[in-house]
Amino acid sequence: MAERVLALRVNGETHRVLTSDHRTLLEVLREDLALTGTKHGCDVGECGACTVLLDGRPVLACLVLVSQVATGSVTTIEGLVEGGKPHELQSAFAELGAAQCGYCTPGMILSASALLDEVAQPDTDEIKAALTGNLCRCTGYNKIIEAVELAADRGQL
Repeated sequence: MAERVLALRVNGETHRVLTSDHRTLLEVLREDLALTGTKHGCDVGECGACTVLLDGRPVLACLVLVSQVATGSVTTIEGLVEGGKPHELQSAFAELGAAQCGYCTPGMILSASALLDEVAQPDTDEIKAALTGNLCRCTGYNKIIEAVELAADRGQL
């Protein structure tokens, strides 16, 4: 397959990546940019572990071809940290024990972040709807919902 250089905007920085069009955004983030917070889960878009934000909206990086994001802006879990300080959602998840094994946590946090960018004080049903595509195999989701509510109460960074 022919390779080409793509300029990708990830976490506020432009990266030039030599890649082929058939590669997924997930592969490029993890393998080429070493952004391993984006998890490799099911590879078929069912678990949400690979959720990132594309122009502020949650997408499944395992289903998006890297060539499709050349004009967009991608935010990964690493991009939520500002000045070394965790995002309010990251703090709330840690404080409430909303992450057990932690594998689903980056995707959950990014989906919740997109929700809080649109709805400052979401109700429980709105939170559940926003997290629908993110599966967690360790918790009963209650702590996750509570962490989103706590972050909303504290306000976003």
